[in-house]
Amino acid sequence: MKRIGLLGGSFNPAHRGHRRISLAAIDKLGLDEVWWLVSPGNPLKSGEEMAPFEARLESARAMARRAPIRVSDFEARAGTRFSIDTVEELLRRRPRDRFIWLMGADTLAQFHRWKAWRRLAKCLPIAVISRPGYEGPARAARAMGWLRGFVRPSSQARNWAEWSSPAILLLRLPPDPTSATAIRALDPSWHRRSQSRVRPQRTGAPSSVRRALA
Repeated sequence: MKRIGLLGGSFNPAHRGHRRISLAAIDKLGLDEVWWLVSPGNPLKSGEEMAPFEARLESARAMARRAPIRVSDFEARAGTRFSIDTVEELLRRRPRDRFIWLMGADTLAQFHRWKAWRRLAKCLPIAVISRPGYEGPARAARAMGWLRGFVRPSSQARNWAEWSSPAILLLRLPPDPTSATAIRALDPSWHRRSQSRVRPQRTGAPSSVRRALA
């Protein structure tokens, strides 16, 4: 059995904040690894500023190097667009492993807009990672009206694999203000350089991830 954290997102682009919270979550939650699920397209975000999928995937691979982080194009290959469909498919394929969903506090504020978000919370535990400026909105989030009754103490973070779902954990990690939005504002053409470095034969996830998700 592996203990795996799932961090879904656009990674538009991947940045040091993604890496730092993943490594911190591995330490706090006692994870074997974190999987970055690079989304082909976020239903809640405009496609106007979205870089091509392959450029975002490549930026995630570069940022995850030499870390227990696995970058996956699972959603693109499985044809899942919503997190609930991705999670249910992963649970079907990997019944022996234990998964925990990782999300930033900024994401929790709009969690109620996700497809079947209550069903998703019933599938696996959720760890909400603090982000500067979002702690208040996260605690006041509409979804927390329902989730508040399932909050677990952070002192029990490493016991998450023994919990039944719904279960939500609010993790305080070292703050990192890095923002993909800010990166795009400073460097709108980042993905063009990334694409120029992409090799055609590397269109899938690393072979270890492809075997894991087969």
